[in-house]
This record gives sequence, C-alpha cells and structure tokens, in this order.
Amino acid sequence: MTWIQLAPSVTAAFLASFVEFVEAATIVLAVGTVRGWRSALTGTALALAVLCTLVLALGPALARVPDQALQLVVGLLLLLFGMRWLRKAILRGAGVLALHDEEAIFRSESANLRLARATERWGVDPVATVTAFKSVLLEGVEVAFIVIAVAAGGAGLLPGAAAGAAAAGLIVVGLAIVVHRPLARVPENTLKFAVGVLISAFGVYWTGEGLGITWPGQDLSLLALVGAMLVAGMAGVRVASATAARVALRMEAR
Repeated sequence: MTWIQLAPSVTAAFLASFVEFVEAATIVLAVGTVRGWRSALTGTALALAVLCTLVLALGPALARVPDQALQLVVGLLLLLFGMRWLRKAILRGAGVLALHDEEAIFRSESANLRLARATERWGVDPVATVTAFKSVLLEGVEVAFIVIAVAAGGAGLLPGAAAGAAAAGLIVVGLAIVVHRPLARVPENTLKFAVGVLISAFGVYWTGEGLGITWPGQDLSLLALVGAMLVAGMAGVRVASATAARVALRMEAR
C-alpha cells in the first residue's frame, strides 16, 4: 500500500469525520450544559453502541458483494453525497447561503431544551438523552458510510480510513472538553468544500472502476480527479458570486 493510495482515503475520512463530529459535539454540549451531562453521555454512548452494531452487522454482508458491483454502488453514492456537500460549500462561499454557525445552533438547541419539560427516568432525562442519541447517531452513520466508501478499493485502505476518522473524533472531543463550548472558529465551510472535492473525486473514480474503466496511471488518476474537482469547485464559487451580484444589482434597480 503506497502513500498515493492511502493518503486520499485517510485525508477524506479525517476531514469529513471532523466536520460531522463538530456538528454532533455542538448538540451534545447543548444537552450537557442545559439538561445535565449524565443524560448527554448516556445518549452518546447508546448511539455509539448502535453504530458499532450496525458496522459489525454490515461488514460481513459487504464482504460478500462482488468488488465491481460494490465499487459501482459506492461510487454513485459518494458522487451524489460529495456533490451535495460541494454545492452547499460553493453557495456559502459565494454568499448565496448563510455560513453554518455552530454558535447559533448551540443557542437554538439550548433554547429548545429549556422549553422542554424536565422529566427523569432511571436517573436520566429522556428528552436530553434522545436529543444526544439522535445527533450522534445521524452524524455517526455518515462517518461510517464515508469511511467504508473511501476504502472501497481494497481491504488495505480500511484501517487507514478508520484511523483518520478516529483521529478526527479524538481531536474534536479533546477540543470540546478544553474549550467547553461549540467549535465555532473551525473553518467549517472550507472543510466542507475540501471534503466535497475529495468525496466527489472518489465517487468518479470508484464509479469508473465499477464500470470497468481502466484509469490512466491507475491510482495517480485519483489525484488528477481531485485537482479537476478543485478547479471546478473554485470556478463554481466565482460563477455563483457573479450571478448573485447581478441579481442584487437588478433588485436594487427595481
């Protein structure tokens, strides 16, 4: 396994997982701050247990799927997933959509939790526990999918991708414990742009592999696809910015 094969998978898994963990951490922090840490940690632990069960159940099933069919399905899903991230990052970068604000989400979630009636069963708050559970589970499912998907090219890629995701999780947890507040200073849109580029490139690559395409340069072609997606994404930001400016001028003229 060379760095050319391993680096894109590890990087994509790390960056995507970092973004997802930041979003989950915001909700868990809100739950812990408003309704208590026992409920927040209970919901988090239950979600992690469900995720481990899903991965252990799906792992053997995926191993029985023919490689080419798996690569095609995973490639198409990655392409759709990556283009969705890239589209939103482009529109936010162009000012068409508002930037993702973890502080605002924290305040909104905290306000909702304060309004909910406080009840306690078996030593935990059901509302708080379910809120933390849902957030960690939803973000965790995306992390698990990304890790498995970017490693679809071979068993040797999975440990590296999993290590990248685990490193991202440990960093986010460590930062959240230290600052004890939402990680609002993380350049989330920049990270989402980078993740969109990487995942879209993986999507094109694995789709081609699933269709039996022989890529020139083999693994090196993945780097070329990343470069092409990066150029296309940056061009998209410029086009979206120019379009938004023209629309604004027309509105002012009226």
